Amino acid sequence: MPDKPSVLFVCVHNAGRSQMAAAWLTHLAGDRVEVRSAGSVPADTVNPAVVEAMREVGIDIAHAQPKVLTTDAVQASDVVITMGCGDACPVFPGKTYLDWDLDDPAGQSVEAVRPIRDEIRTRIEALIGDIAPAAGA
Repeated sequence: MPDKPSVLFVCVHNAGRSQMAAAWLTHLAGDRVEVRSAGSVPADTVNPAVVEAMREVGIDIAHAQPKVLTTDAVQASDVVITMGCGDACPVFPGKTYLDWDLDDPAGQSVEAVRPIRDEIRTRIEALIGDIAPAAGA
């Protein structure tokens, strides 16, 4: 891994799982990691239940905007983490690809989104330990 690894989170609509993952990684790793998220078919807005669930843990993603997945974003990333985007994500040699099997928060209540949010945090904490451990760790 480079000194500052780059991670791209991808899900279909870039309105739920990938937004939460990007927010957690930014929140927990700070500037030690470059963070991107995108969707193969991005929604118009981030899921309101996801925004509320993240607000509950002190992370504001109300102004996040779903973005379209581009080949450039994949090429610029060291780690690509997919979350239910199927074969829509281009594959390039030399990248690390992970697929996280997570429930889709689309159409779910805040109560249903909370366990997804918490599972993503757990996975992000492990990812940070693998790609960007704190100095002296």
